[in-house]
Amino acid sequence: MYAAVAEVESLPGVTDAAIWVGYAWADEPRNRAAVVVTGPDAEAVAGGAQRLARGFWDARHDFAFVAPTGTLDECLDEALASEVRPYFISDTGDNPTAGGAGDVTWGLEQVLSRPEFKDPSGPVVIYASVPGPAAVDTAVAAGVGATVTVTAGAEVDDRHSGPLTMTGVVHAVRHGDRDAVTEVVLRVGSVYVIVTRLRKPYHYEHDFTRLELAPRKADVVLVKIGYLEPELYAMAADWKMALTPGGVDQDLARLGHHRIRRPMFPFDPGMPGPDLTARLIAPSDQPLTGADE
Repeated sequence: MYAAVAEVESLPGVTDAAIWVGYAWADEPRNRAAVVVTGPDAEAVAGGAQRLARGFWDARHDFAFVAPTGTLDECLDEALASEVRPYFISDTGDNPTAGGAGDVTWGLEQVLSRPEFKDPSGPVVIYASVPGPAAVDTAVAAGVGATVTVTAGAEVDDRHSGPLTMTGVVHAVRHGDRDAVTEVVLRVGSVYVIVTRLRKPYHYEHDFTRLELAPRKADVVLVKIGYLEPELYAMAADWKMALTPGGVDQDLARLGHHRIRRPMFPFDPGMPGPDLTARLIAPSDQPLTGADE
């Protein structure tokens, strides 16, 4: 599908061609996918746009996740049953680099409720991460080795779970991170929970090792992310994407859109084929008219 973009762009009379996929999590009337082709030849531009639009629509059932998916419980069950380590799980619904708040506590709450992780001798789990400024202050004041009870998360997005109270041992404290500012690690049972002053994505091995964590030796590593960044992918012996709730829930139908223009795929899977006739729009120095003006 994307290879056709370059082919259309190479046509005489076409200056540029693009497929704009839209932002599936925005419940806005103006949100949808679009094909945009520009150039001096109206006929070539329209023909190229229609070709790309048809290819896009015809491929709608062919899109798939870059990894196996499942519920969080399914992913945890598979990770624990796996013979390879470390097993990475993406907590996809609250990915802060995709637009998630980063402070949803639902995933961490599910992890901490698992009986396998209640005892410090259980499987080693790393969870990255949850913001909690007050929790960070408490852990910093207590110091490494102290046992603290703190509450973190759900200050921005509390739709799925409220602030989470944990009792654990302060494993590490680190100041000066450019994103998180201050990070602490609490060991709760056998789970090492990274708590931050400000939200932070964890994409690199050094994000963990700087916190006295050894992700390569862990049994399970959960990261609020979509697809694994290259360094994490190379580290993972196996991985799976957990379809968890949050602002960027990958289970799109579960989000409950009500302001987008319907019908729209995949929210209306049985919708009739759309009108893919190209519409010529005004040049950039003239007023734009149409359904979205």
